[in-house]
Amino acid sequence: MVFSSNPLALSVPEPAFESWLRDSGYLDILDHRSSSSSAAAASSSSSSNPTLTSSVTPAAGFFVSLFSHLATLLSLFTLNPFAKLTADDFSGDTPSWSRSFVGFCGSYSFPSSASQARLRVQENIKRYARNYAYLFILFFACTLYKMPIALVGLISCLALWDFFKFFSDRWGLDKYPVTRQCLLRLAQCATAVILVYSNVQMALFCALSVSYTGMVLHAAFRKLAPAKQPSVVREHCAYNVEFRGQVLA
Repeated sequence: MVFSSNPLALSVPEPAFESWLRDSGYLDILDHRSSSSSAAAASSSSSSNPTLTSSVTPAAGFFVSLFSHLATLLSLFTLNPFAKLTADDFSGDTPSWSRSFVGFCGSYSFPSSASQARLRVQENIKRYARNYAYLFILFFACTLYKMPIALVGLISCLALWDFFKFFSDRWGLDKYPVTRQCLLRLAQCATAVILVYSNVQMALFCALSVSYTGMVLHAAFRKLAPAKQPSVVREHCAYNVEFRGQVLA
């Protein structure tokens, strides 16, 4: 051996290193690292098999890339995007719509693998939970605007329950539990009939479908934004990740 082993050197396994990146909040570095590693793996495989590269036609390469992208897109709808979502994510401040949520042109890229898409979806939904909730309310309002009968049915249901509460307090139905229970069941049946005949469930289904699809696609294509970490520590971590990637390559 030319160099003697350094007893003070620290060797960190790959799973432990990625776990440290997740726990420390450097998910944007992990996102960039997974994209770079996929590109490096593809280039190394093509350079190691020159005969295979020369035999593959441009049309075949296009179809392989197309099917790979389709598989990545289909994998988005097979995962659970709310796996890391908690109630505390809705209690904080709403991220900025322009800089944080929408970002810039360089804030989007196609996920290089299904694992990277899963990482982006789960973390972005956790970060922008309030934004997605407001977008669902907006889509639902637009759907009710396009379906006025559903809007009338929803308002009728709200008015029905307001009348029930008003007359329940005025007549003192709490003293007559049997009568109050019968009227309550009658109001529930009337609400179900109004909702079904006014197609409120269809409006809700359309709003959920559009908002869910838009949420998953935005979260998958949106790059992970850097967390608010000290700049010196972030630069040091980024340098270590880049150096480690060069060594592993």
